[in-house]
Amino acid sequence: LDEGKQCLSIEDERGLPNFLTSLNSLRDVLVPFLNTLDEKTAHAEASEKLTDALRDFEADGDAFQKAVSAQREVWAGQKINSGTMKTRVDGLASLAESSRDLARQTEHLYKLATHLSEICAESDARGVTRARRATDEARQRAVEQLKQVRYFYQQAHWLSERFPDAELRDVEGLVKLVDHAEIEANDWSLTPGRYVGIAPEEEDEAFDFREALREIHEELEGLNAEATTLAATIKKNFEALGI
Repeated sequence: LDEGKQCLSIEDERGLPNFLTSLNSLRDVLVPFLNTLDEKTAHAEASEKLTDALRDFEADGDAFQKAVSAQREVWAGQKINSGTMKTRVDGLASLAESSRDLARQTEHLYKLATHLSEICAESDARGVTRARRATDEARQRAVEQLKQVRYFYQQAHWLSERFPDAELRDVEGLVKLVDHAEIEANDWSLTPGRYVGIAPEEEDEAFDFREALREIHEELEGLNAEATTLAATIKKNFEALGI
């Protein structure tokens, strides 16, 4: 039950609203420079992509928050010994998937915003850098909170699959209720393996190979972007020193 409630705790954190606020602040820094450029320049397409992605993200984020609120109302009166707990946990599946999609959108939005800021960096390099750093910090918090939704759903799902009636029962490889006679038959040994046996090998359903590769790819892209920015800064400083 606690894992199910933890899955819904993101609404209190304001991770998504804070990320949107930081993202819009970054755009505000870029607007003066964007307005001086011809509409046919590279910034126009980048700005349009960001605007479209932001519109979709806001709509999906609102839908997600409403779904969280609805589920929290359902869980508010949930009793820990209720046999309907598994049904309630299963009801969180779509929410967990939505949190994963929103995390992807968050990363994509930040990538688009970073690309646009690189085009406009010469307008106010210090202001752009400061706003981009704030956006990056908000992105990390939002993504981490969204990942927590899926994590706690997986834990709740694991428990509800093994204890669907919210009551202790025998589960091979995990737990078994035994009496004194059975313990005596095992020479009074309390070694768990003598009673619970070995759990059947299970496929890790929580592991998403494509998602893992995508995260690695995005991390590498982020590091490459930081390296490029750092190299440009170093070059500029050398030029200023006449080196």
